[in-house]
Amino acid sequence: MPLFRAIVLPALGAIAVLTAAGRVIRLIDGDDPREDHAVRALQEAFGHKPGTDGVAFPADFAGRLMPRDPLDRVTEPLSWYSGVPQTIANAVAWCGIAWALTRNPRSALAPAAVLALETACFMASAALVGRPRPARVWRPEHPHATSSFPSGHTAAAFALHGTLADLLDHHDARGARIVGPLLRYGIPGAIAVSRVYRGQHHISDTVAGAMLGRLSAAVVRRALIAS
Repeated sequence: MPLFRAIVLPALGAIAVLTAAGRVIRLIDGDDPREDHAVRALQEAFGHKPGTDGVAFPADFAGRLMPRDPLDRVTEPLSWYSGVPQTIANAVAWCGIAWALTRNPRSALAPAAVLALETACFMASAALVGRPRPARVWRPEHPHATSSFPSGHTAAAFALHGTLADLLDHHDARGARIVGPLLRYGIPGAIAVSRVYRGQHHISDTVAGAMLGRLSAAVVRRALIAS
């Protein structure tokens, strides 16, 4: 019963809210929302144009024949870092580091737990919303087959890095006050921007992903870290 109240109920609530929000957004603004106009304008300002199917020109995708702009160079490693295999490896590594430094089972479990919680909420809400990826944008990497809403990469980044910041605070780690905001907002926020700029998500997808990630981190903080 305590586990149900602490984890399952918040997860069900998050799925319900995300599903309702995603469907309302699609109903009001359609699948080519006005928010994408600014993204397309920014991409075009840096010389990027979409292909006929909304994916980057083959030369840009495969051969990188087009000049690479500064945002492309910065967002590419951020987008790669937030990928699924990298995020899973990141969480596993931090579980091991937390155990080695604290010998606390709850702290060691927290990175994996928050990623599992976020992933469950993301997969359920994405399946229920079914929002297509942005159209008529420059997209140098092929998108995942999942729905665009919410952004799973953004949610995972906010969830995992937020939990790492919570662990630093809980164990009074040196430099936590400086590193904490970078982990909670700096790195995940940069990842969210990279996902939008590279044509993978609508802006509202990343906003919803950030909210899911922060909620997941808060649930794990109460259930594992603070208890």
